[in-house]
Amino acid sequence: MAQGVPDEVMMNTALIKELADVAKDAALLQGVLMRIQETPNSSEVVTYAPFTLFPTPVPKAVFLQALAVQTHYNTLVDMISQDPDFLQEALASTIAVDDFTARLFRIHQQILKEGRSQSIVLGLNRSDYMLDQRDDRSSSLKQIEINTFAASFGGLSSRTPDVHRHILKVAGSLEESQRILDNNPAAGLARAVAKAWELYGSEKAIVMFLVEESQRNIFDQRYIESELWKRNIPTKRKRFDDVSKTGYLDQDKRLFVDAQEVAVVYFRNGYMPQNYTSEQTWDARLLMERSLAVKCPDISTHLAGTKKVQQVLARPGVLEKFFPDQPQVVEQIRATFAGLYTLDMGPEGDKTVAMALAAPEGFVLKPQREGGGNNIYGSEICQVLQEVKGSAERMAYILMDKIRPVPVQNYLLRRDAPLQISNCLSELGVFGVYVRQGKDMVMNDCVGHLLRTKSSEHSDGGVAAGVAVLDNPLLV
Repeated sequence: MAQGVPDEVMMNTALIKELADVAKDAALLQGVLMRIQETPNSSEVVTYAPFTLFPTPVPKAVFLQALAVQTHYNTLVDMISQDPDFLQEALASTIAVDDFTARLFRIHQQILKEGRSQSIVLGLNRSDYMLDQRDDRSSSLKQIEINTFAASFGGLSSRTPDVHRHILKVAGSLEESQRILDNNPAAGLARAVAKAWELYGSEKAIVMFLVEESQRNIFDQRYIESELWKRNIPTKRKRFDDVSKTGYLDQDKRLFVDAQEVAVVYFRNGYMPQNYTSEQTWDARLLMERSLAVKCPDISTHLAGTKKVQQVLARPGVLEKFFPDQPQVVEQIRATFAGLYTLDMGPEGDKTVAMALAAPEGFVLKPQREGGGNNIYGSEICQVLQEVKGSAERMAYILMDKIRPVPVQNYLLRRDAPLQISNCLSELGVFGVYVRQGKDMVMNDCVGHLLRTKSSEHSDGGVAAGVAVLDNPLLV
């Protein structure tokens, strides 16, 4: 049962068709929804978010390992955000060649110069992993990245367990249906936002979701909003444009947008260069960063999530600086690192270039970008590196060992896509939250997980990018 479901079910075409119809309706019933982009009045037309017909087997030991290390990752991200010297040193080469990171870094420097207005820090992170299969058939957990900005699918992944439980029951796999774990990241994320709002200390102040103009993945965010409203915490969705036009700081640096005081700014937009459409957008980001509002993430936590910081952390001795008396924590974190290599100018970077050109299939070339669909694979690595290998432009990238998970067969249910069996690869995300006030860590928790699966023919891309689909782990 490598697929998590009997082979006779997997290969029974009539049954698969019936199960797919049941599954789509179950997803709609559970609210696993996305808006349809291409309709003129898109706000009124929805479909199910893409998902797998069956849950994917995941070894219990590595799943528990991913959950156990999350609070240490929360602590690490928070410590990095408070260490301006480390950020300066880690990002020096990147900001020399990457305009977007450089602009973010300038805001960071300005805030340091003026002094942080708010001592409350809110982190909603997601650490993503794949299982690397060894020659001896054992698999190990390897981190792809940590998302410190707009880590998505906490809402929809709270609704998928019941969908897969139902499918397995209909397929006659009752025992497997009982092994689908409860999972509610939306409630955990909201709990952390609520704590930050409460510490801010103004009942009339709102939690402002900073969002894009149109958002297919709106229901993912709505679940978190809904959890906050259950606690009588008011939320509003605003765009950069709203902040530009109506945002201001009063003499105490309290942030007002559309005449409402903002306690928490929860960024679900602003992680890609194209999100900043004008100088006014950058001004709006700076205004929010200077304010008394709690930012999630604040500018230094945004920078802590960059690929370059991830690569620097993998250097010998770096983790020990953050956890000087905790060798077990260092060991737990380091065990999840894949090989990461610098492309800075100099002998070490030259060695990385030569290594990648000699065996491009073994690596992934990563720019400092979020949102899926940005990484470079295979022969394209050679094309890019041949162009930039002699110039400082190569410093905008890092190189990482390619993780090699074992494909599992499944059906990917996607609107208007044919129903066919695919070889699939999965990625496990773990949600972590923390709230710090001054030097006191008020909350530091692991609040749930996310499994995304894609056809093995696709190298890169997430659910929002239209490549991966939602899934659930079936622990084995």
